[in-house]
Order: sequence, then structure tokens, then C-alpha cells
Amino acid sequence: MKTKNLFLGCLFASFTLVGSAQEIVLKGKELFGDITARQIGPALMSGRIIDMEVHPTNPQIIYTGTAGGGVWKSNDGGATYAPIFEEHIQSIGQVAVDPNDPDNIVWVGTGEIWTRNSVSVGDGLYRSKDGGVNWDKMGFENSERISGIEIHPENSDVVYVSVLGALWSPSTERGIYKTTDGGKTWNNILYVDENTGAADFMMDPNNPNVLYAAMWEHRRTAWDFNSGGKGSALYKTTDGGATWNKIHNGFPDGILGRIGIAVAPSDSNRVYAVIESEKDKGLYRSNDAGATWELTNSDFALTVRPFYFSRIVVDPKNPDVVVKGGLSGSISKDGGETFVSLGNMHSDIHDIVFDINDSDRMHVGTDGGVYRSWNQGTTMEIVSNLPLSQFYHISVDDAEPYRIYGGLQDNGSWYGPSSSPGGIEARDWVRVGVGDGFRVLKHPTKEILYSEMQGADNVWRYDMERNYTKNVKPLPVSGYDDLRFNWNAPMAISAHQPDRFYMGSQYLHVSDDMGDTWRIISPDLTTNDPAKQPVKSGGLSNDTSGAEKHTTIFTIAESPLDEKIIWVGTDDGNVQVTKDGGKNWTNVTANISGVPANTWVYHIEASVHGKGTAYAVFDGHASGDMKPYVYKTKDYGATWTNIVTDDIPIFARNIQEDYVNEDLLFLGAENGLYITVNGGKNWSHFTNNFPHTAVHFLDLQKKTNDLVAGTHGRGVIIIDDISTLREITQDVLAKKVHFFETKTGTMVEEGGFGGGSTELEFVGRNPGTSLQLKYYLQKRHTFGKMSLEIQDMEGNEVTTLTPGKSKGINIVRWGYNTKAPKNAAGKTISQGGFQPMRAKAGTYKAILKKGKDTYETTFKIQNDPKSFITKKEREAQHATAQKLFDLQEDLAYMVYKMDEMIKTGEKAIEANAKASKVAKPLIDELNALKNTLVITSGDNYVDSAPPQLREKLGQLYSDVAANYEAPSQAQLENLALLSDRYEKAATDLDKILSKRLSKFTKYLEKENLPAMEFKSKEDFLK
Repeated sequence: MKTKNLFLGCLFASFTLVGSAQEIVLKGKELFGDITARQIGPALMSGRIIDMEVHPTNPQIIYTGTAGGGVWKSNDGGATYAPIFEEHIQSIGQVAVDPNDPDNIVWVGTGEIWTRNSVSVGDGLYRSKDGGVNWDKMGFENSERISGIEIHPENSDVVYVSVLGALWSPSTERGIYKTTDGGKTWNNILYVDENTGAADFMMDPNNPNVLYAAMWEHRRTAWDFNSGGKGSALYKTTDGGATWNKIHNGFPDGILGRIGIAVAPSDSNRVYAVIESEKDKGLYRSNDAGATWELTNSDFALTVRPFYFSRIVVDPKNPDVVVKGGLSGSISKDGGETFVSLGNMHSDIHDIVFDINDSDRMHVGTDGGVYRSWNQGTTMEIVSNLPLSQFYHISVDDAEPYRIYGGLQDNGSWYGPSSSPGGIEARDWVRVGVGDGFRVLKHPTKEILYSEMQGADNVWRYDMERNYTKNVKPLPVSGYDDLRFNWNAPMAISAHQPDRFYMGSQYLHVSDDMGDTWRIISPDLTTNDPAKQPVKSGGLSNDTSGAEKHTTIFTIAESPLDEKIIWVGTDDGNVQVTKDGGKNWTNVTANISGVPANTWVYHIEASVHGKGTAYAVFDGHASGDMKPYVYKTKDYGATWTNIVTDDIPIFARNIQEDYVNEDLLFLGAENGLYITVNGGKNWSHFTNNFPHTAVHFLDLQKKTNDLVAGTHGRGVIIIDDISTLREITQDVLAKKVHFFETKTGTMVEEGGFGGGSTELEFVGRNPGTSLQLKYYLQKRHTFGKMSLEIQDMEGNEVTTLTPGKSKGINIVRWGYNTKAPKNAAGKTISQGGFQPMRAKAGTYKAILKKGKDTYETTFKIQNDPKSFITKKEREAQHATAQKLFDLQEDLAYMVYKMDEMIKTGEKAIEANAKASKVAKPLIDELNALKNTLVITSGDNYVDSAPPQLREKLGQLYSDVAANYEAPSQAQLENLALLSDRYEKAATDLDKILSKRLSKFTKYLEKENLPAMEFKSKEDFLK
């Protein structure tokens, strides 16, 4: 709508600033201001847990470190959790509570230690001195993964840290470190080599000078994983780390891999180790503090996937009770001789903690969140308020409200609404796939979607209306090599041909009948490097799951402007484009300078702003390169421009362009969301209710302008209506105040029931329905008056709002209310009478006064376009509500005058008892009448008095004013009844005054007492 500045001096200042050479650059909260994200989960499938720690003396306090969702704290024994690490990297390796000051000092080592292909990275060590409210960085910026933290039980200045180190490359920041000055300085007291890190680390609970360190040689690449080597070993020190010795007496011969260790808190001689080895792998037990070892169990449940399952935990009260992480988790009660599975819960168990006082109570961290047990793991119950879901990919449709689709790590594929009555609950999400879920794409015109599981093992076409599924995976055909699908196989749908469906192996496959038939429209578009196509992976433990399948297509983008233009990016570094629907392909990789060869092409975005325009995001972290690489071309890849700046400190995966403003771009990075409003000249980290979690995919809903982020650790995060950012220009930033375009407000007519979740369940917040007035302040308003008023177009005040005063973008919400009626005073509150009148649809003005300056914008509000209510019905509703509004204010003024007369009479009696003769009859009759008008006794709870006229008017008014329809016949008849009762009250008051008031007035005059004075009704109602 139209916006104008009524202070011409500001306009002059704007032109002056814009004309200067200095470009105005705002970052972070200074730019984004009140624009805030909302986190909608979901939590029903939760996400991967890495580490759990309990307070050493208070069983109610539990800390949970997660793969990509930060650190969460429970203060109620694990019933509910809250995040406490939002402003730091969200990948966690270890949490430790200082036993000397457990209420305050907490340490966190970042970087996930269960080293699967999709792990996020850490950025060092942190410490809190106030129980997790604030955090300080304590070093280890290049550690990438911290696996252990041990604190001396008698000296908080002595802390040990075990560093697993880099997963994808050599690094020297590995091994065991020690500080004796509270973290000011650190010494590396155990180091093997640049390929070997500390996988597990433990202090003897009864002797702080005794420590065990499991060193692990390992390396992951994009196409392979190797566990084991000469560097792997188990070490022990008995002098606080001054000297270390290998303790392998009884260990299996040959090369070792990952080793997990546990010391029984009740018996320091009892030590357990789960060992990955060439032969005789399994659980080993020592009864002499590691001097000798014996193999007790080599069950598959104990040895499977040691890189992912190596946690051993011993019951703090019984050294024979030991629990091992694994596919389902195992517990032994005979010192590791025999094991049984833990109770039914999500698979992939990563950590277990016992209650400090009751070993029957256990908390278990899985790939699907936290579970708790009250019977030592026999039965399990999930914690339902941890929204840690790890999305690989998301997409949106055009439904109202729009739906969000996506696939999750080890939690299948789902879709759910962007809003729902009562909030977005677990029951609102629908499963549409199993296994590891990746892309889920909705057909543009039909209630059909496509979903997949890992490696395109299954590609489903799902009929949402018939609940019918068909596997439409492309299969090998004659004349072509066996198909290589990435673990996260790419899919795409056409914006031009609704039934067209693309998939990528090493070839680009296309179907024009929703997957029933396929044709290959490309040669092998990868490097097809045989060295990156190993048959086996895993090292000592074969782990050929398909997660390392390489030299594959990873991203597909059909131009929204021309169906014949298709872009393809591969995981081995190729960017390919066709301009004729696949007949001919051009490899444009050589035209992109500054990107190391074979760097993973994670995402290509084909632009709406030009046929030859596209963006490419390269991700090199799988080769140890943590730099971001983001490029733009406008000529089909002939030339490319680097649009990354130093504002982005870490690698990125996804980019989303705005469909209106080409300079507005959104970038999903390993540590959160970045936004540029000037085409990449500079970027701002968006952190308003958006934690520093890895963003794997972004999508922009075209109708609502909502930016939807699929994060790998905090579920779906939405920034509602980003259109304001489109208007950010140097002209705007140079102004003292600027009103942004105000989106027409819709008075949504919904009154359904929702909200069936309990307080222990996560509920995603809905978007608001209020009108949003958005304006930019060049500086924070600190001195002088500032006001914001809504007026009709004739300049009449409708309501006043509290203005935002912060630098940057301010958002003030108006719920379409005008004002509530003034209620008659009584002993209790008339709840129903506080309902404001709703404004009529139409055009309004917002008037912002800032000191002596005035700024103005106009906007519209409308009735719900989906409404079934007629104009005549609306007019009847408004007229009736207005009558009841006026009646309440008439009654309030009547009671006010009565109260003033009663007070004056009571004061006269207090001054002179002789006044009782003329004052008391007046007081008594007025009180008797007042008792029929308002409640004058009781309370608003169990001692409530019967409702009187005020209460009945208030309830009827509230019912009518809150609704949109014409009042019912019953309501109109009730209005007539209450109107008659008011008129009778007015008549009765006149009778009382005509009979009693003149005598009392004469008495006041005679005694020279102040005469009764009443505010005018206009002044009373202000």
C-alpha cells in the first residue's frame, strides 16, 4: 500500500546519505530485527543422540548432547527437555558436569563422534559457569570432534579432553589434552599420529590419576571408510597423564580398530572393552584394572558397526551389569557373559545412563531420540518433546495451509502441515516412506507424491487419496552399465510437464508417466573414476551399506523457464548442462575457478530470472575442505562468479533464490542460515530463533513467501513471509524510518478445536493471523515519545499499538481489534466484557510519531475469502455487537454515577452522623439497585455470586462480538430482554434520585460540603 513520510527533512537526509560513497551494510539482528523463525519440529521421530550425562547428586538434572540439535537439559528427571546451546554449533560429541560444582559448571565438546557419512562437524570446546545459560569458548577450534571430557573430582582446574579429530583428513589436533589452569592453557599428553585420534576416554571414578584412552586410526572419504590401523590401541596412565602404557595383555592379535571402554564405578578393577579387530572381536573384561583381559562375548549385537556403536556403560552400583550400544542395545547382568536386547524402541542405540540412585531407571539415546525405562530397559518410553529430526531434503506444495515434505536420517519420509488448529502436533505428520528418507516431491497437480529410501533401494509413487504405493525405481537396461545411485539419490519434477519425473544415477533418467516407464537421456555424466568405486568399505569391519556409493549424480535442476534446459551436478565434481532436453550435454566444470577438482556438487538452482542463470553450491568437507563454494552463472555456465564472502566461515549445501528480487538469496550452511540482500556482496547469519544447526535444504513457498528450511538436527524451521527483505535497498537503509509494504490482513474465520497434546509433547507454533506492520529504524529509539496509532481514512482513531523501537526491522502486530467496552465496576471481574470490537474490512492508516516526526502508511484488511458469511449477516453481527458494546458502557457510566453518590453519602456520614437521615436512605436504595446490576460479593472462583446485568450483558456481547455470523434469534431475544432490564434500571434510578437526591443535595449545601460532581460520559470513557 501507499507509504509516505510527513517529515520532509528525513527525505532530504535520505538523499544525502545515499549520495555518499559509503555503502550502508547491516548485519544480523541489526538487519533482520523482529523477523523471527518458528520451529515446527516434528518431534515424534526425534533424532540422533550422541551423549547423555546426569548430574552427580541431583537425578532430576540430565544433559543430552545431540548429533545436530545442540545440547538439551532436563530439570524434571527426563520428562521434558529444553535447549541450552542455541548460539553455538549444534553437533555435539561430549557433555561433562563438574563434580565440584555440578549446579553451575558444564563442559561441552562439539563434533559428533559416531562417524557415519552424514555427520556434522564441531568447532571446539565450551564451558558454562551458570548451568548452561551462558557459554565461553575454551579452545580446540580445529579439533572437529571431541570424544571425552574428564574433570578432576577435587580440583576444577584440572581437566582432560580427548580429541577424536578430523574424520575426512589428517590432522594434528588429536589425542589427549590436559589443563591445570581451568582451560587457559592445554598440553597434549598423548598423541599417536595425524591419522589416529582418541575415540574413548575415561577416568577411574575412584582414582583421578588413573585414566584410560582408546586411540583409533580411521579415515572416511566420500567413497570409502577405513577403520583400523597400527595407531589403534588402548592406553592407561596411573600418574595423571605423565606416562602412558599400552594394556593389551589378552587382546586379540593383529591390527585393532575402534575400542570402547568402561570402568565400573563400584569396582575400579572391573574394566570392560569392546574391541574391533581382525579376529576375535567382541567384549573383553578385565578384573585387574586392565592388567589382563579375557574375551567374554562376541555376539553380533556387540560387534556390529563399531564406528557407530562403541558405547559401553556399567551400572554405577553393580559391576556385573553392563549395557552396550548397538542396533537394539544389549544388557548383561553377569559381567558380560550373556546379553539380552533392551526393550522395544527406535533402533541404533548410542548412549545409556543410569539414574544415580535407582539403577532400574535408565535413559537411552538412539537414532530416534531419548527413551526412558523404569525397569532396567525391559520396556521403553520415548521422550516426546525433543524436535531433533534430521532432514536431508524438504519441499513444499501449494495447498492451504501448504504442506512440507521431507526425508529423515533413519526415520523414513513424512509430510505435515505448515499450520494446524492448536499448533502442529505429532498426529499431524504422515509417514510416506521407511529407512533413511531423502527427497519427497509432490506432483504439481495431483494428490500423488514421490519418496525414496537410501540408495534408491525403493522409489515410491504414493497415491495420497487411495493410500496406495507403487515402486517406480529405474532399473538397469541393456546397453548401459549397472546403475550407481547415491545414498541420497536425486529426484526432480518438471514445472512444465506435471507427469514428468527425473532421477539420477550416473545417468539422467526421465519418465513422462510418473515413473511407469523410463528413458535415459544422458551419457554417464560423472568422472566414472574406478578408484572411487570400491566393492567393499569399512576397514576391519565390512560396512558396505551403500552410503559410500560414489561417482553419481547428486542434484538435478530443470529450468523453470525452459523445459529443455536441465542442469546436473555430480558428487565427484562435474557440472553438466543440456539446452536441448538431453540430446547434447556440456561439462562446464572447467569454467569454474577456485574450486578444487572433484569437489562435491551439492546443489544446483536453476533461476527464474534468466534461462542461462543458475547457482551451484560445492561441498568439499568430505575431503577435509571446510570452505564454502557458491557460484552464479548467467550464460549457461560459460562463466561463473564467486558469491561467497568471508561472512560465511564454513561449508554450505544449498541455495534458494527469491522469485522476485534476484539479489535476495538464502544459503543453507553447516552452522545455519545466511541471507544476502545484495546478490552476495555480503551475507548475514540469521539467528532469530534459528539455532546454529546444519541446513541441508531450503525451499520458498510462492504464495506465502515463507522460507522453509530442512535442518539436520532441528527439524523444519520456517521464516514466515520474507517479502520485506525484498525491499532492502541502499535508499531504504539511508532513511531514518521506512514503512515496508504491508500485506493485506485477512481476518481468518476459524474456530475449530485442536491442541490434543499434553505438556510433555512438542507442538510446533502456527503462523499468526494478525496484520503485520513492518518498518525500518535507522537507529534505536531511546529518547522522546514514540507512538503508533491505527486510524480510519477519515483520521478517526481505531486503536493504539505499542511501537517497536529497535534498530533494523520492527514488526508490530494488529489483531484487527478496536477497543473493548468499559465495564461497570463490581466486586469481581466481568470476563466476557473484555472482548474488543473487530474492525470492519477496508482501508486504514498507520501513523507513527517519533519525536516531532510523523510517518504514515496505508493498508487494507479483508474478510476471509473462504467465508460463507454474507455482507448482510456481517452488518447484522456488527450492529448487534455495537448495541451491546454501547449498553455496557451506558451501564458502566450509570454505575459510576451511583458509586460517586454512594461515596459522597458515606463521607458525609463520616463527617457528621446527622447526615445519616438524608444520606442513608439514598445509599441503601442505590446499593439495592446496584446489587441487581453488578456482582457485589464473592470472587471469580468457587465463591462466585449469581450473574447480574453486567455479567449477562458481557457474556452475550462476548459471544456476538467474537463471532462472524449474524446473531441467532435466541441472542436477539436475549438482547431485547437485557435492554429492557437496563431501561428498567435507568427508570428505577430516576425514581430514587427524584425521591432522595434533592434532600441530600440541600444538606450538602447547608453544611458547606462539596457538591457532587461527575465526569462527563466522554471523559469517563477515555
